[in-house]
Amino acid sequence: MLYLGEKDLRVIGFRWRELLGVIGEASRMIDQGEYAQPLKPYLRYGNSANRIIAMPAYIGGGIHAAGIKWIASFPGNLSAGLPRAHSVTVLNDADTGKPSAILNTAAVSAVRTAAVSSLMLDRWLASRSADNQRLRIGIIGWGPIGRIHYEMCRSLFGEHIDHIYLTDIRGVELEVRLTEDMNDRISVTEHWQTWYPHCNVILTCTASSARYIDTPPAPGTLLLDVSLRDYQLEAIREVRTIVVDDWTEVCRENTDIELLHREAGLQAEDVMTLGDVSCRDALGELADGESVLFCPMGMAAFDVAVADWFVKQGEMLGIGTMLE
Repeated sequence: MLYLGEKDLRVIGFRWRELLGVIGEASRMIDQGEYAQPLKPYLRYGNSANRIIAMPAYIGGGIHAAGIKWIASFPGNLSAGLPRAHSVTVLNDADTGKPSAILNTAAVSAVRTAAVSSLMLDRWLASRSADNQRLRIGIIGWGPIGRIHYEMCRSLFGEHIDHIYLTDIRGVELEVRLTEDMNDRISVTEHWQTWYPHCNVILTCTASSARYIDTPPAPGTLLLDVSLRDYQLEAIREVRTIVVDDWTEVCRENTDIELLHREAGLQAEDVMTLGDVSCRDALGELADGESVLFCPMGMAAFDVAVADWFVKQGEMLGIGTMLE
C-alpha cells in the first residue's frame, strides 16, 4: 500500500480549487444516495473531554473510494504543547476491499474541513448580488484549523477580501508566507468583540469547552460554525437559514444544532443540507440581509474523497512510500 505522511501531503500541495471540486462532486454523490456512511461512534474513557472517533465511508461516482478515518481529539494536549488532533486514514480498494493506502496525518481532516467550508462560502458568495460580494472575514482560533481556513480563503477568495481579522486567546503568530500580498488586509486583535459586528463571514475554529459568543451576528452574515460549540442560544436563536452536512450526525454531542433543537425546537425539516445548497442552489433566493448558520459535523465520505485525491496525486507524482 501507499504510505503518505504530513510532509508528503505538503509536497503534493493543497490545491484548493481542485479540492473544492472534489467536495462538490462528493456532495453530489451524497445527494444522489451514491454513498454509505454509518453513524460514527465516539470512543471515550477517562477524561470525558477526550474522544477518538471512527469514521468509515464509501463514496461513489467518479471517486469510487472506501475507507475509514480514525481521529483522536484531546483538547488538553494544547496546554502540553502537543497537537489537539491526531488521525490516520486507511483506504481500501472499493472493488476488492484490499487495503490500498494509509495516510498518517491529521492534515486530511483539516483539509477536508476547510474544503467543505470553501464549498459553502463559494455558494453563499454566488447567491449575493454583484455589488455585495466584498468579504470581511473574522477567524476565531489560530490553531491548525484556523490557519488552514485562512490559507483556503486567501487562495480561493482573495480577490473578494477587504479584510481578515484574527483572534486567539493564545495569541496569533503570522508566518511570512501567510501574509504575502495580505499585509494591509490583516488585523490581529485580542478580543473577537472588536470586529464581530463588522464582519460578514465568521469562522469559529476553536477548542473551547464553553460557549462564549453571546451576540447575534450583523444582518447578512455567514456563520461558518466549524467548531460547532461556540454560540450561546441568544446569538443564533433568530437565524432562520441553517445549513448542515447531515442532520443525524450533527444533532448530537452538544453541538449548536443540538442546542437549537433542544432549547428552540429546531427540527430536521427546518434546515437545509449542503446538498440543497450545492446541488439545488437553495441560497439563490436568499436576501443579502439574511444571515446563514452552517454547522458541519464532518462527513466521513468527504474525508475518504479528500484522502483518495491525495493518494491519486501521490501515485501520479511519485510521492509517498510503498509498503509491502
